[in-house]
Amino acid sequence: MKISTLKLKNFMLFEEIEINWSKNINIICGANSTGKTTLLKVMYSMLKPISKGAVKPTSREIGEQQFVEKLQGVFRPDEMKIGRLVSRKRGSNRAEFSVVLDSGQKISIGFGNRQENHADVEIEGKIPAGGFDAIYIPTKEMISTTEHFTALYEEYHLDFEEMYYDLARFLDRPLSKGANTSEQDEVLRNFENIMKGQIVQKDKKFFLKVKGEGEFEMGLLSDGYRKLSMIIYLILSGSLNRDTVLFWDEPETNMNPKMVRPMVQAMVALARMGVQIFVTTHDYFVQQEFNMLKVYPELCPDNLDICFLSLYREEESQEVKCEMERAASDLKHNAIMQEFDAIYDREQRVIYGT
Repeated sequence: MKISTLKLKNFMLFEEIEINWSKNINIICGANSTGKTTLLKVMYSMLKPISKGAVKPTSREIGEQQFVEKLQGVFRPDEMKIGRLVSRKRGSNRAEFSVVLDSGQKISIGFGNRQENHADVEIEGKIPAGGFDAIYIPTKEMISTTEHFTALYEEYHLDFEEMYYDLARFLDRPLSKGANTSEQDEVLRNFENIMKGQIVQKDKKFFLKVKGEGEFEMGLLSDGYRKLSMIIYLILSGSLNRDTVLFWDEPETNMNPKMVRPMVQAMVALARMGVQIFVTTHDYFVQQEFNMLKVYPELCPDNLDICFLSLYREEESQEVKCEMERAASDLKHNAIMQEFDAIYDREQRVIYGT
């Protein structure tokens, strides 16, 4: 199951926007405060209540409440009032948003800015419960804190967005039985080439096992390596598979640029496996690695569908708009390349004194 279309109206930064997504890989860029992470969060919040392992609602009211609670947990508005997610305008206002899935089903949600704990939810078409998973990889790693995090989150009010709890629960899963598929092995090779070792779990603690050097606990590894370790274990446990939609927020955070290319290659292998991927990034290397796959077809012979979405503000109205192209180099609004060009120009002025 894949997301084909997202519509937002009066939701947080977005007055009105409609996006048609790629079934394979979607790269989202833009300056700060243009809503990149918001796009990931709202799609995740709409998929998670109907994903694998979700409790089947016994009534319409309970089903609606599951969507409300997920929005509250993921966005954490003040006092958990979902009305605070509506675009801020004078008087009463209403947010409406929807996702259309590739098999034709549609999930629509709406609520007013004075709502606290209620939303109107409509599902068109039969959605097969338990047929897919949604995984959100946030900017902070979770693999070094999994041992006690889920229990603490369930018992206490922790100031963490719910994606962290959901991810910790995935990491709690044991390894799946049986041999890996050839697709899984291809992805794992890319990641393990970066890591120079394998990920093992013992009593809910994770270690990097390096041949000839022993096992290193996650707390001794860099943040970037811990993030890659999470992906590896999600594949090994069967959580990340062909029936998964993956949301990855700024994968380059705390990562050395030399790790970007094999990381991109691993995401390409995931997409070949059937995973739909959404990535936000501020990084030139991440964007350009994906861009080269589109500009030079010989680098991606299976012609994966890779789309580049740019979010930007109109100069006069400051309204957030978007543009989508099949290559990053075709974007008219590209905050990453604009800053790259700006620093090059500054250097030239220093060199030539102009």
